[in-house]
Amino acid sequence: MAGNSTEYRKRLADNLLKEKLEAMGAVLIEGPKACGKTTTAEQQAKSILYMDDPSNIQQNLQLAETNIKRLLQGETPRLIDEWQIAPQIWDAVRFETDHRKDDGLFMLTGSAVPADDSKIHHSGTGRFAWLTMRPMTLWESGESSGEVSLRALFSHPDKVDGTNQLTMENVAFAICRGGWPKSLYKKTQKAALRQVTEYFEAITRLDISRVDNVERDEQRAKRLMRSYARLQGAMASITTIIEDMKANEPEGMSDETIASYIKALKKIFVIEDMPAWNPNLRSKTAIRTSDTRYFVDPSLAIAALGIGPDDLLNDLNTMGLLFETLCVRDLRVYSEANDGNVYHYRDKTGLECDAVVHLRNGSYGLIEIKLGGETHIEDGAANLNALADKIDTAKMKKPSFKMVLTAVGQYTYMRTDGVMVVPIGCLKD
Repeated sequence: MAGNSTEYRKRLADNLLKEKLEAMGAVLIEGPKACGKTTTAEQQAKSILYMDDPSNIQQNLQLAETNIKRLLQGETPRLIDEWQIAPQIWDAVRFETDHRKDDGLFMLTGSAVPADDSKIHHSGTGRFAWLTMRPMTLWESGESSGEVSLRALFSHPDKVDGTNQLTMENVAFAICRGGWPKSLYKKTQKAALRQVTEYFEAITRLDISRVDNVERDEQRAKRLMRSYARLQGAMASITTIIEDMKANEPEGMSDETIASYIKALKKIFVIEDMPAWNPNLRSKTAIRTSDTRYFVDPSLAIAALGIGPDDLLNDLNTMGLLFETLCVRDLRVYSEANDGNVYHYRDKTGLECDAVVHLRNGSYGLIEIKLGGETHIEDGAANLNALADKIDTAKMKKPSFKMVLTAVGQYTYMRTDGVMVVPIGCLKD
């Protein structure tokens, strides 16, 4: 499992940030609290302003109103951490990048969308680049061997090989611990798991209300997150979520109320739903276009449900559900490093694909996620081949690869039907 060094562990976002600073005047780094945004930006910053430093916060807020240019002075790239507490910084940075006519001037980091965006008057188009950071992948935490590169699969999909060292017990713990950088270096597994529990408490007690200064009920927030945990990977409507919550709700809920809670969780980057993929098909069929429900990290679902590694090992159906969330997290990070995005596919016939990695150049790979076992791998491979056969390759490229991504299994290998089987413990960007 992960090492115990407290030194900064290099992130895939490091290179992305460097590239974006070379191309644009400013970079906005967004993502959930404790995922490493500030630490990543600090590695490339030449000067830093911590807006929420308790000893200076009032002074910083006053300067934002009266002499905002003072806050922007310093060697570049200048990091402005938690910029969203003074939203007018956005326009000030945009103005400075316009007039200095240089790249790599500013980095803004934030763990929430500004509660008051009335002080933002410009979109930042042409001045800002955006970088979304997520919790660490198994490759970044040192738990994946990295012998199978997603990038290489798009150019040489026939060359796959790797040995997986992760056991089912390792994977169960990784799901529960999550990819939070600080949790990797805890002395005990219990301490690592406790960090996620406390994070969940902070979200439901404080963050969900503070994000937009709307008072929200802590217990309702917990019930909503538990429902979301049970619906990971599902195209669940607001109505479905309410039905799932009803048994423990003391009073009726409106769609608008639950939608506002979900919106708040998205603003603090706790929820990151997955959009649908809409390919060109040989024959017409209705494609389901609803987003699929996901937390940004599987450990949040674990904390919401109040379970641990042993519970997962005793309930493989639940483990399979939350393993999918872990894989989606890693695939999103690996895909972004390759200028791509992750989607899902489902149609009215019931045919589905858990993840489609689609690059900007039009190349794409089809991925089914399974814990392991020959029967599940066979089912996943059949789905992938059925979908590949439906795609109209006269109008779009054929898939670069078809992959069943598993939790366990000793080796990476290519099946005779052209579907590769890859343990998550072998994958990297």
